[in-house]
Amino acid sequence: MADTQTTATTDQRGEAEDDPNTRPGVSANGAKRAKPGGQRLWDMDTDIPWDRFDPSKVDPELLKIIKAASMVEFNARDYAQYLCNVFHDDPKFQEDAKAWAHEEVQHGASLGRWCEYADPDWNHDKHFERFVAGFRPDVDASKSIRGSRAGELVARCMVEVGTSSYYGSLGAATDEPVLKEICKRIAADELRHYKLFYANMKRYLEVEHPSKLQRFRVAMGRVLETEDDELSYAYYAANAPEDAPYDRDRYNKAYMRRAFQFYHPKQIERAVSMTWKASGFDPQSRVAKLAARGAWWFVRHRAQKLARAGM
Repeated sequence: MADTQTTATTDQRGEAEDDPNTRPGVSANGAKRAKPGGQRLWDMDTDIPWDRFDPSKVDPELLKIIKAASMVEFNARDYAQYLCNVFHDDPKFQEDAKAWAHEEVQHGASLGRWCEYADPDWNHDKHFERFVAGFRPDVDASKSIRGSRAGELVARCMVEVGTSSYYGSLGAATDEPVLKEICKRIAADELRHYKLFYANMKRYLEVEHPSKLQRFRVAMGRVLETEDDELSYAYYAANAPEDAPYDRDRYNKAYMRRAFQFYHPKQIERAVSMTWKASGFDPQSRVAKLAARGAWWFVRHRAQKLARAGM
């Protein structure tokens, strides 16, 4: 996705937190919205123990990637617009996409608030403006960049696979109680989002009939996009000095080195299993287990290589 300019407003975060019509987990009359099955959605103001924040347990390296993550999560409305364009004649999926975006925005707002606790000189809204000024997805696209709607939903499953594993890893790595709680809740949300996109994907598989190999190619293509501009630019916008030029390779490596060091084998194994499932293969097969071992080796090897390079 190419860098573009945007005219994002400075009060986007305030709208997300204060307007009941846009605030995640809250209906227009102020009542808590519920997940399917009656379980209510969590709320960043009432369900996160902000009074337990412990500055002595903030990891400065972890803080850097949390700042970047808050940028990406908070930008979910753009992706929801893209998805609604692609699924323009599917009101059921559009409703799901909008609900997903509300929850993702809360993820970004929660992480952003935590970063402001951890670094009082850092302002989430200011850095988010910097992020969207330099990076924005193609919200005007009318067709999926994955070649089909089923492919688009495979890709969405992969995003949720990655983020659930990521926040599960970060939650396990931190001793700071507020961040641990936020990561636990986000990881659970992302797993539920995977199931949401997977259920919609099954509807489109019955219409479009992509092969397992085609689905796997989309899945792997989306995994490789962790090397694209979005995460690199988010890390740059969140952490680099204002006068620093953007160097994609430099900031990608800086982000990846810090992110990879926090992963655990359990999260990698689950991510591979869910990838296999989204592609139509047996997630418990011998090949899937071998792939999980290979993925874990790659993550550790890459983290060590980047650390030796001083990134």
